[in-house]
Amino acid sequence: MVRVCLFLFYIYMATIFSRIIAGEIPSYKVAENDQFYAFLDINPLVKGHTLVVPKREVDYIFDLEDQEVAAMHVFAKSVALAIQKAFPCKKVGEAVIGLEVPHAHIHLIPIQKESDMLFSNPKLQLSSEEFVAIAKAINEAWESSAK
Repeated sequence: MVRVCLFLFYIYMATIFSRIIAGEIPSYKVAENDQFYAFLDINPLVKGHTLVVPKREVDYIFDLEDQEVAAMHVFAKSVALAIQKAFPCKKVGEAVIGLEVPHAHIHLIPIQKESDMLFSNPKLQLSSEEFVAIAKAINEAWESSAK
């Protein structure tokens, strides 16, 4: 009975990001280590728009331990450099909002101008094939820089 209750708690309480990390919901993964997972935003502002999330489910980024916040940003930096290599841009912008999904996350967005970061901009409609190609390009850039 306890196992059933715990299972039901997990099913109903785990965030969509936790379910993505667990492989229960598919994603376009670009990078992963023992603490963090990076995958493409399915409603991207631009090609290469990526989310970085901790594997430990925490709602608010500033509720993470200091070392976790630091490690998350170091991981995000490595992903941002891979995004910039795969999708040449002026910079990779970073945004932390966290109101839509109660799981801490960082948006990494390749930008040419500040307005590329406006979340009110229309979202791109990409095919599955485009998402796969984008994720592959970023992952290959990330893997090559890790060596």
